[in-house]
Amino acid sequence: MGTKVFVGNMSFDTTREELQELFAQAGEVTEVVVPTDRMSGRPRGFAFVSFASDEHAAAAIQSLDGKELGGRNLRVNEASTERPMRPGGGSGGGFSRPFGAGGGGGGGGRPGGPGGGNRPKGSRRNVRARKRSIW
Repeated sequence: MGTKVFVGNMSFDTTREELQELFAQAGEVTEVVVPTDRMSGRPRGFAFVSFASDEHAAAAIQSLDGKELGGRNLRVNEASTERPMRPGGGSGGGFSRPFGAGGGGGGGGRPGGPGGGNRPKGSRRNVRARKRSIW
């Protein structure tokens, strides 16, 4: 088990100092991180608390999981070492395309600009309709 715990389901009004004080009951706290929203600057409703030892972290999970703080029942778990995958992904718009054939419209990133050179966009019907409108 690691020395870092994840604290979820927090009230947006909960401060770093309140967490420090609460988790100090379980053992020596070395760091409290409360991520904030980039746009608003408000806390995002979760935090990470690091302890001096694995035993203190285990004691915090045991004693503080489900405890009420700021009108919310906290969720306290061992922090995962890997970051979760974000949905959507890069320029593919959520579609998994083989061999890095990126963005929407066909062939983004190929020489010749978006659309992959002289490759038509859209269905055959659209291509025929556009040709007819030119004639």
